[in-house]
Amino acid sequence: MAGADGGGVGGGGRSLGGGGGPGDGGGVRTPPTTPKKVGGKMLAVKILMLDDTYTLFQIQSKACASVLLEQVCRQLNLLESDYFGLEYTDGNTRYWLDLEKPMSRQVCLSQVEPVLRFCVKFYTPDPAQLEEEYTRYLFALQIKRDLAHGCLLCNDNTAALMASYIVQAECGDFVEEDYPDHRYLSLYKFVPSQDPELERKIMENHKKHVGMTPAAADLNLLETARRCELYGIKMHPAKDNEGVPLNLAVAHMGVLVFQNYTKINTFSWAKIRKLSFKRKRFLTKLHPEGYGEGYYKDTVEFFFDGRNECKNFWKKCVEHHGFFRCSQVKKVPRQKTRVLSRGSSFRYSGRTQKQVQEFVRDNYVKRAPFQRSQSFRHSPSVHASVSSVGMSISAQPLLPLSDNQCIGTPVSLSCGSMTLASTGDPQSPGSPTQTETADLHDFDTRDMETPSVTPSRQDTLSPETSVTSSPQRGHDPEYPHHPALTSIPVQASAPPLESANSRSCEAASATAPQFASTPSTAAAAPQDQSVLGSPSPTTSPLTTTPLSPHKENIPVSNHVNNRVDSIPNGHDTTVSSARVGEMEGESRKRKYPSDKAYFIAKEILTTERTYKKDLEVISLWLKEEVGKEEGMPGEILSKLFQLVDPIYEFHTQFLKELDTRLAQWDGRASGSNKLESQRIGDIMLKNMSMLKLYESYLEGHYGILEGLESSFRKNRRFEQIYRDFEMQKVCYLPMTSFILKPLHRLQHYHLLLDRLVKHYGSANHHDYRECMTAKAKVGQVIKAMTPSLTASENLVKLMELQRDLVGIDNLVQPDREFLREGCLQKLSRKGYQQRMFFLFNDVLLYTNRTTTPVLQFKVHGQLPLRGVMVEETESRMGASNCFTIYGGNRALMVAANGEEEKTKWLEDLTTAINQAKTRPDNAFHYLSLKSISSSDEVLDRSDGSVLDDSLNTVRGLGEKSATPQQRSNTTVHVCWHRATSVAAQDYSLAVQNQLSGYLLRKFKNSMGWQKLWVVFTNFCLFFYKTFQVRFHVLLSG
Repeated sequence: MAGADGGGVGGGGRSLGGGGGPGDGGGVRTPPTTPKKVGGKMLAVKILMLDDTYTLFQIQSKACASVLLEQVCRQLNLLESDYFGLEYTDGNTRYWLDLEKPMSRQVCLSQVEPVLRFCVKFYTPDPAQLEEEYTRYLFALQIKRDLAHGCLLCNDNTAALMASYIVQAECGDFVEEDYPDHRYLSLYKFVPSQDPELERKIMENHKKHVGMTPAAADLNLLETARRCELYGIKMHPAKDNEGVPLNLAVAHMGVLVFQNYTKINTFSWAKIRKLSFKRKRFLTKLHPEGYGEGYYKDTVEFFFDGRNECKNFWKKCVEHHGFFRCSQVKKVPRQKTRVLSRGSSFRYSGRTQKQVQEFVRDNYVKRAPFQRSQSFRHSPSVHASVSSVGMSISAQPLLPLSDNQCIGTPVSLSCGSMTLASTGDPQSPGSPTQTETADLHDFDTRDMETPSVTPSRQDTLSPETSVTSSPQRGHDPEYPHHPALTSIPVQASAPPLESANSRSCEAASATAPQFASTPSTAAAAPQDQSVLGSPSPTTSPLTTTPLSPHKENIPVSNHVNNRVDSIPNGHDTTVSSARVGEMEGESRKRKYPSDKAYFIAKEILTTERTYKKDLEVISLWLKEEVGKEEGMPGEILSKLFQLVDPIYEFHTQFLKELDTRLAQWDGRASGSNKLESQRIGDIMLKNMSMLKLYESYLEGHYGILEGLESSFRKNRRFEQIYRDFEMQKVCYLPMTSFILKPLHRLQHYHLLLDRLVKHYGSANHHDYRECMTAKAKVGQVIKAMTPSLTASENLVKLMELQRDLVGIDNLVQPDREFLREGCLQKLSRKGYQQRMFFLFNDVLLYTNRTTTPVLQFKVHGQLPLRGVMVEETESRMGASNCFTIYGGNRALMVAANGEEEKTKWLEDLTTAINQAKTRPDNAFHYLSLKSISSSDEVLDRSDGSVLDDSLNTVRGLGEKSATPQQRSNTTVHVCWHRATSVAAQDYSLAVQNQLSGYLLRKFKNSMGWQKLWVVFTNFCLFFYKTFQVRFHVLLSG
């Protein structure tokens, strides 16, 4: 008996009966085996092309699948072939043809009349990366197909704009004689359930494209499509470990997680350490260092319906990572399976995007014009634009898109077996790292341990009007299982999708919630409760809190199921939240007071919470830190603690009284008199006894600052402890700022009481007299402390700059006053370079940020103000707002960030120079700088980067502190990052704008909202999970 037909496993030259039996002597011979058929049987493969026509290809069943793709690309004369692939469907699952396997071994591919689709496999994030016009044309055909079959969901305006580009490319310019109304578009289906209203929008956009070539229309179509959130997204149904239905997708930036068609998470390639699958489980291992504290695991689990579906998605992830993320991939031959498989050996074997771009540029030749498919029933107009291959085109400005309205459902942010509170911006691999290859991520299933983790669910506030609900995943009607044997174009229409809603697009995303900023419209105040709660296997029912009583329904057109839905407009925004009010013992919604006095009192409470924590930095944390060390300046520190501790104890009790009163005011506490509870002046007046503590603090705080500055310079051990303490998260501001907090708090009390008095207006209000009396008492103390506070703020600023600036020894001087600091562009040999300038009443310094990790600024020069001149200068080298500073034998030409910044610098410089002329010579203290004469030249030769060689000698630091750490939370770094300037008087104004409270933070990659405690102080925003936690999770300067 011969082996299997076609050279199977049994095929050889051996029979089942051969081998030394009793009948051998009788001369009976075994029959000869059937000759092996080379290559096996032939397959007639039908390929559905991007122009919706079928093409028949003949291929041997044992031939490698890459041969078939090569034939298709050769017929199309396609150079950038690696962007495309061959796809087939089994049930509801789409598979890419595995190019390394024979046709007969493709998973679930029918061997009888197989039908495949030629389509885009890797959607580039930037159409400009496509080198050839023909490639862009094929991409445009793919976008047209995605739009027509409901795969690319977007709003009406975006759909109409993209359709107009399709019409322009295929039909040419709009001619009113040929197209009197929108009915010329009726026979062509752009979207499912197309209606006349959409066709009229398409026609209006088509009129604006007169003169646009087909190539330009294709590029504009791609530019518009790539801004849609679902551009290139192919959904794969899965579930998390709690059984929540999700959709997974892979794109150029990483792995995406959707609930319905709403994106709720993104795992960028930079965050993913390893992708693997184990039967039906898809495992994503993340880099632990990529997440902050509180994330106790780095593996995310998803579950598919079957192993084939799971492995299919894993293979797509491997291919996308190799193509977009890597600069090259290693050609590793597949391991042959022996007795037991050790896991999949699949690797991406094609060229990467970088290699494709280099290949096309090296082999590019100008081609003959190609024939575009004419899908319209009408023949092209004689006015149609002419296209040629190889021409240089660029995308024209897109038409503005109006805000779309979306229908929303509550979104579960439970992604796999873990929940991410926030994800970074997905990193687009525009320029892949040269050293990164595909084997950096071991996409294998060997020795994979199952993570033992506790399921968690994140609490979010998800506005209903900003969440897009999309079709549920079921049988995909895009392609039939058994298409007819025909070569005519397939009609670009599809049956209605199930449970479909409006299309969502990132280019015109849903309007964010309009949270009221005034008491009259803010009907709900956020409760003091964390949204980043501890992991919990269950979640309380969602509650909704309306923010406005006004309702008005807006009709939303739904082209998928041809109906009109109504959604609330921006004035009827609602917020969905889980476990709301848990920390205050309340889970039911309640109505908050709308009186402005309530919100002023609420501001007193919220800022009091922050102030108490600021006092704890000194009274608790600093005391604990220095108590463990020896050789500390005990006398100065003891005096500081003696002054701060009584204030801290007083405000601990004061905060409790405020909290109780506000609970009565907003109705959380029962049994209270309404008239008595809706006031705050009585509590403020009763606690005015605290002013005696502040008077003592006012008398002693300046000596403490001087003592700390002296100890910092002389005591190396104290300097190291001081720096280390400022690096701790609990010390979120410079230490000297906390010493001034008590005095600034009195100013804030006076400001808030003044606002209350102005709101009440007259003594007829029951709270007016007490607020007025309390304000007067605080005002007396403020009037007495103002001169001392101004001197203290100047000393604190000089002390901070002494630590922020490298290369100076004697910045702190008794007569030196700080005037302004800020960022200016200084003209040098390399052009305009960003520099930090510091203006004092006797000297001007300019610096550059060092490249060392200490986040300090190295001084490169000083200009004593006596003899300095300043004048405006005409624009030079493309920079505006220029002026020149002349001092000695130097002339510094600088450019400000704007006209206002320029005016401020000129005014302050002129005033300081005029005042310096009247000062005696002995009043000037020149700074001791190192190598300032050559610092500019060194800076120019080193391309603006300076290696700081003076760190080991600054202020005589020991070996341990040769590279002292420095936090980037001072105003110097704020000015550097924001390219602005801050004057001395701005610090006084900043005290009036300190705020604390809860805000809702929008997730970057989903429609959800996160409730965070926010502190605004010292020109920075600090974000906390709740007001009780010690450390901030985010900083924004």
